[in-house]
Amino acid sequence: MSWQQACAGPMAVLLGGRSVERDISLQTGATIVSALRALGCDVRTVDPSTPAWVAQLQGITFAFNALHGPGGEDGVIQGALETLQIPYSGSGVLGSALAMDKQRSKQLWQGVGVATGGFVMLQDDSDWEAVIARFGKVFVKPACEGSSVGMAPAASAEALQAAYRSASVFGATVLAEQFIDGPEYTVAVLGDGTLPSIRMETDREFYDYEAKYLSDETRYHCPSGLQADDEAHISALALAAFNSLGCAVWGRVDVMRDRDGRFYVLEVNTIPGMTSHSLVPMAARAVGLSMEALVQRIVELSWEERAHG
Repeated sequence: MSWQQACAGPMAVLLGGRSVERDISLQTGATIVSALRALGCDVRTVDPSTPAWVAQLQGITFAFNALHGPGGEDGVIQGALETLQIPYSGSGVLGSALAMDKQRSKQLWQGVGVATGGFVMLQDDSDWEAVIARFGKVFVKPACEGSSVGMAPAASAEALQAAYRSASVFGATVLAEQFIDGPEYTVAVLGDGTLPSIRMETDREFYDYEAKYLSDETRYHCPSGLQADDEAHISALALAAFNSLGCAVWGRVDVMRDRDGRFYVLEVNTIPGMTSHSLVPMAARAVGLSMEALVQRIVELSWEERAHG
């Protein structure tokens, strides 16, 4: 019933936007538009970077949000759609805002006992030597960007300061997170469950923007090769991280495993990519869900979330 209600009139796919992830959003949006049209929906593309985008939403019954990064994934567009009373896909205002903010995500996880790596916030006058003495090697990240934008490793005070200056171009809030030496996994969340975990393998120093979206050398393992009890553990950890932030419907949780076998949550992505290199569609295929079936399920779950949220 929720599917029929959502596609009873024209649907909008929000894509593009103004963030540094605009190009990826356009690719994600094109994939979703194709899937919705294959499902028989009347679809309209809407780019919020254009002046008259709000007017284009008139008469829309449902908006599928394919915007990545600030302005699209951080609660801003969700608040606008709430005001316009247009049902939309994915997490609501609070979950979106918290998940986009790595500082507050990690503070919340520390408070509720979700395993995440140690970190410190950086400022212009930070004691660079003290940070390296405390953590050794770190990853420096803008607190409110996605897709590894502005990320860099640092193992010395000089490298840390340089990485901070580079990251601060993307926003005033920058953190240094302890380096976890081990494999990286991702777990897709769909509804109140998860899809099979994926292990990412790259010859680059870390799973950066290039490895995620541009390289054909990145290797993905799905199933990831984890033992059943470890798969159950990483699934439960991902759901705990996702739910504790108030996220809903779908998303992706990135996790590292250290050399002692312990898992740590890195971040939650509330609007994961849906490109040819994207991981949520890959995990969905592993359980027999086509792109069309995945998109339809996201719409159905989102409609139910907005009706009861």
